[in-house]
Amino acid sequence: MGFTVTGVKAVEILDSRSRPTLAVTVTLGDGTVARAGVPSGASTGSQEAVELRDGDPKRFGGSGVLGAVGNVNGEIAEALRGRTFTDLDELDHTLIDLDGTDNKSRLGANAVVGVSMAAARGLAIAAGLPLWQTLNPTDVTPRLPVPHFNVVNGGVHAPNDLDFQEFMVAPLGAPTMAEAVRAGAEVYAALRSLLMGKGLATGLGDEGGFAPQIGQPEEVLGLLVQAIESAGYQPGRDGVAIALDPAASEFYRDGAYQVAGETLSSDDMITRYEELVAAFPVWSLEDGLAEGDWDGNVRLTERLADRIQLVGDDNLVTNPAIIAKAIALGADTAALIKVNQIGTVTETLEAMAVCRAAGWAQMVSHRSGETEDTFIADLAVGSGCGQLKSGAPARGERVAKYNRLVEIETAESLPFGLAG
Repeated sequence: MGFTVTGVKAVEILDSRSRPTLAVTVTLGDGTVARAGVPSGASTGSQEAVELRDGDPKRFGGSGVLGAVGNVNGEIAEALRGRTFTDLDELDHTLIDLDGTDNKSRLGANAVVGVSMAAARGLAIAAGLPLWQTLNPTDVTPRLPVPHFNVVNGGVHAPNDLDFQEFMVAPLGAPTMAEAVRAGAEVYAALRSLLMGKGLATGLGDEGGFAPQIGQPEEVLGLLVQAIESAGYQPGRDGVAIALDPAASEFYRDGAYQVAGETLSSDDMITRYEELVAAFPVWSLEDGLAEGDWDGNVRLTERLADRIQLVGDDNLVTNPAIIAKAIALGADTAALIKVNQIGTVTETLEAMAVCRAAGWAQMVSHRSGETEDTFIADLAVGSGCGQLKSGAPARGERVAKYNRLVEIETAESLPFGLAG
């Protein structure tokens, strides 16, 4: 039967870092109106789909997106308006063909993904279904994901000396979504008290986590274990575990890793991760090595895959072909999934299907620059991946995703927890 697009419109709005992004509204032939806010990343992979920024130093320091807005309201709207599409796949591939580049750099990935997300939401509204249900592949059981709360920020997300970018707590042992969110909030509160007691700053980084002036990752991990215990939970997979995203590409320079004043080789970093995993209840490691360090990533996987999950982000960029390459090489055991990293909802679902076929896990993720849009919460549920990270249990743009998951749990009888 299909659907007809009768209107497409974008406006420039602010993301959670006070930088410009887009909001896109799509109108369908039956009168359905749907809106999507476009996320934006700070720590980005070199092969990500490319955001279009204006480069005008007189507006937002050059980061304005009026060009991307113009592309939505002009060329994209003209190509879609009045057309009938069989499904979202056809619309998304129309956008891909219209852009005509491998990385969506002509029209802008931020322009394209906003239209794709808004159209996906519109189709769900028109069908009278929750968004997660229309994003659910026929061979997948929908599932409420374990939330991964980024409670300490470093790297490019915070103005401190911490080289590792994200320290997360994951309530793997929680029985329900609501209890998982409660655990995250209680550990976060306990951590604030611990930091204050030590005279450390409790100001927040880009993703709502605390940004204390700490240099050594081991010190942060020790504080997290204390906070988990102080909040009344068991550190580890039966209670609240820890997940790390060092974002190693950000501290990889001249063929070596620069961490807390030390210069380390790939093998040195792997050894350090082995020591961290032995000493602390770490269950997942994302981007432990730089995106171009494929040999190192293979060795890291060989040495740690039997103990923890190894997630690729900067090296995989939600790209089905690159994920397939990593699977063939034996690098990583899971992929981070970001819709704006590849540029359309259809390609995102394709990337997740490649992971499932190989037995890989997936973790749906926000970006450091977020809006109040909760699209990724529904994507995590519909895809059945069992994992989501959306920052700390603080700040409205982060909490909106977690609250959406609790709302879905209240309305639906769905399993909760890790997939598989």
